Amino acid sequence: MRLLLDFFPIALFVVAYKLGDIYTATAALMAATAIQTALLYKVDGKVATVQKATLGLIVVFGTLTLVLQDQRFIQWKPTVLYGALAVVLAVALLVYKRNLLQLMLGTQLKLPTNVWRNLALIWAAYFVAMGVLNAFVTMYYSLDQWVEFKIWGYAFPIIFIVGQGLYIATHLREDPPNTDQEPS
Repeated sequence: MRLLLDFFPIALFVVAYKLGDIYTATAALMAATAIQTALLYKVDGKVATVQKATLGLIVVFGTLTLVLQDQRFIQWKPTVLYGALAVVLAVALLVYKRNLLQLMLGTQLKLPTNVWRNLALIWAAYFVAMGVLNAFVTMYYSLDQWVEFKIWGYAFPIIFIVGQGLYIATHLREDPPNTDQEPS
């Protein structure tokens, strides 16, 4: 269900583009992301910082796209988002010695400190790679091809997340058995 909710805005964007144009698709993306954010708030009782940033960037870049009638703004939004995420993760880890992934997920996953560090660096590198890939497709391919890339590009995060899951699984610590209980 969560994957469908995550996929909803980009799927609506592509459909709106195929039925209309980039400006129709941009408006649909803005509305769908606002709806997605509201639904996530209803389900979780809060909105993650990344979701807020995504919504904010879509509103800003979408508005610029619509007002200025320039598709480049919406095309560059993913690169800006990925770049910002990479910088935040890397600077927090390397400059401030704060692992944001561990702060967000540390209560759910028990991993050694070096694994948390590796994960933060791997995620930062992934965000850089995705930002560069989006920039490359934006600069060297047609708008139609960029839109196709948006839908098929969802394979990258799925593959990445599965890879992360396999990496994490090899390092998960088990809780020691509770020795305070008497045998039954």
